[in-house]
Amino acid sequence: MQKLTTSSRLLKHARQLADAVPAILLAAMFVCFIIQVFMRYVMDSPVGWTVEVCVIAWLWILLWGQSVSATEADEIRFDIVYGSVRPEVRRWFRVIFSVFLVGIYMWSLPALWDFVTFMKIQETSYLDIPFNWVYSIALIFSVASILRYLWILWTAAKGQDAPATTAEAAGRKDGVE
Repeated sequence: MQKLTTSSRLLKHARQLADAVPAILLAAMFVCFIIQVFMRYVMDSPVGWTVEVCVIAWLWILLWGQSVSATEADEIRFDIVYGSVRPEVRRWFRVIFSVFLVGIYMWSLPALWDFVTFMKIQETSYLDIPFNWVYSIALIFSVASILRYLWILWTAAKGQDAPATTAEAAGRKDGVE
């Protein structure tokens, strides 16, 4: 019993750390923006590395956030159609959509791997970070997305309903009172 508690505690901490990554990167972007404004308009000596940090951080925020931090309930759906059909039809939507996305991500993964590994020959302009490190988030995104949609496919095939969205959890059908 103690092992389950320890593993669930570790999983909780890992989830919190994964959720903190976009927040930390957003804070870094904000600090770099303030530095850039100060250097440009107060010191009259603009620096380029801040823009580079912001672009890299934004790329990582988007791809990390969608692949690691976001849950299925956070995903955007065409609620007009999805919300108007029976739960059985929704499960079929989830199955079809999952098969489609897993296929696309798996089909593109070898080309993405080739691109990321090829990009080790170039570095960023100011910070000299190899581009394969910058774009490695795309591989994380693809692999995490494949695993996520395989899980969604598995749960939908077993007949489980999708997690409730915030509006559904609040008891509102269309998100409006």
